[in-house]
Amino acid sequence: MLRSLHMKLVMILVLLILSLMMVVGAFLINSVTAFYLEDFYSQMADVFQDPLLHHDLTTPSDEEENGAEQLSRVLEAYAGELGVDNRNRKLYILDGSGVPLVSPDGEEGRLEYTENLVFALNTGLETNQAGDASNLSLDYMDVAIPIHRGGESYVIYILDNKATSNDLTDQMLVLIIEALGFGLVISILLSFLLSKTMVTPIQRLTEGAMRVAEGDFSRKIDVLSQDEIGVLTDTFNDMAGQLQDTLRQVENERNKLDTLFLHMTDGVVAFSRAGEVIHSNPAAARMLRRTIGPDTAYEELFGSLASLEQVLSADDHLEGELQVRERYLQLLMAPFDRGRAGGGALVVLHDVTEQRKNEEMRREFVANVSHELRTPLTNIRSYAETLIDNTGEMPPDMEKKFLGVILGESDRMTHIVQDLLTLSRFDSEHSELKLSRFPFGEAVKDIYNAVYMEAQKHDHALTLALEPGLPEIMADRERVIQVMMNIVSNSIKYTPDGGHIAIRAGRAGSKVWMEVDDDGIGIPEEDRPRIFERFYRVDKARSRQSGGTGLGLSIAKEIVERHRGRIALLDKDTPGLLVRLELNIEGPGNG
Repeated sequence: MLRSLHMKLVMILVLLILSLMMVVGAFLINSVTAFYLEDFYSQMADVFQDPLLHHDLTTPSDEEENGAEQLSRVLEAYAGELGVDNRNRKLYILDGSGVPLVSPDGEEGRLEYTENLVFALNTGLETNQAGDASNLSLDYMDVAIPIHRGGESYVIYILDNKATSNDLTDQMLVLIIEALGFGLVISILLSFLLSKTMVTPIQRLTEGAMRVAEGDFSRKIDVLSQDEIGVLTDTFNDMAGQLQDTLRQVENERNKLDTLFLHMTDGVVAFSRAGEVIHSNPAAARMLRRTIGPDTAYEELFGSLASLEQVLSADDHLEGELQVRERYLQLLMAPFDRGRAGGGALVVLHDVTEQRKNEEMRREFVANVSHELRTPLTNIRSYAETLIDNTGEMPPDMEKKFLGVILGESDRMTHIVQDLLTLSRFDSEHSELKLSRFPFGEAVKDIYNAVYMEAQKHDHALTLALEPGLPEIMADRERVIQVMMNIVSNSIKYTPDGGHIAIRAGRAGSKVWMEVDDDGIGIPEEDRPRIFERFYRVDKARSRQSGGTGLGLSIAKEIVERHRGRIALLDKDTPGLLVRLELNIEGPGNG
């Protein structure tokens, strides 16, 4: 609310009145105090300059025994003129050494030695000068007058506590506050009226500006005055008219932008009919791997695909494809503003590199599947034909061996099909995790016990190290066991006989981890980035010999990613392979 101009004007006027009243009040209060201070010292000067009083104060009688008492009697006669009432204005008589001889009733020994009193005692008695220095900031008024009487020295001291002045000041302060409140009410009312008069034209101007911002140029703002706001309003009306004309002029440019965004996918380059670049975006420069400026010509960029004349005369659009280094770009070339002098050609570039890679991966996948299935089928057919051709002629042991080969190859083909079905379910999002809570440490122990005998067959030294207190985790136990088994089985398969395999597991914050470390053949550095790809095998002959299909690690990676976990090959100084698996304790939702 305070941000509006109306309220700002009201606040300025109110603060102005408030400041003025405070200054006037302070000036009046200060003036009253100064008046009482001046009146006090004028009154004292008029009384003590009276020759008769001066004679009575300085001339002792013959029978006088106590000069201070005589001075007190003399001053009592002038108490009215001095204003001494011994309540607010008090009278003291001191001897030359500063000892009070006469004091108001009940105040013996309670006198405070002020600057004027000290001056009269130290200097005034010698020079006959009174201590009458005034100070507006003090809360009292006083005067000290030295008197010499009958060979004795006295100081007449009159002290006023400013009670009368303070009472009047308080009354005046109350009066000023009342006047201030009344003045504020009037000033607020008047300021509202004044600010309303000033703000109303500005509000109309604001409403007109909002209409123009919304595209409404039909109404002009009425000019109600000839002051600065009126001039501003008239100028705004002129500006709105010029803006409307300008918008009509840029309509052609807007049509270009409409065409541009209609066909835009990534990079966009627009050319004039002369083949000069008139528009381009940063994506086009990144895709073409070069700088595109006003001097760049169409033929220089896309002349190898289609000439500018072909694009300008095309019924709809032309398509083409361009390879820039390792990137593949699909081009859409279309004319805009056909038949107009300002028309030209628009080229839209779309990066299809990923699509090409995916197509290549699909072709490679089909080829790998065909190869992997053809090999066991060929072996099964060969051994089956041999058995048929030699029925009754082969030794039983040989027949049993051939049947074993056929059974093994069928099992291998079954595993391949099962792995392919698993990946297919992952790709189609039809495979759901069956989450449950189970002890992670117990699962690792189960894997260790399951592969222990297989490791013994290869004379491997298999060790297990678990951190104490491993928690339960929320995961698909069957899938997690499948991943663990795949990692450990690979380590056993590809570690030469007599090797060492270490299984370790622990907890790190909100995650649990398992590492399998061996001193086997390892994986070359150039093959590490592709180790989790489907059907990828470092040593294809050795993999097939050990029964591998190249799908195990890709399935393991799919399972771990669905758990929002992590599986990776870690670098190590010693030969062999170090695989690390990490899973969230609370399941996939907290990854």
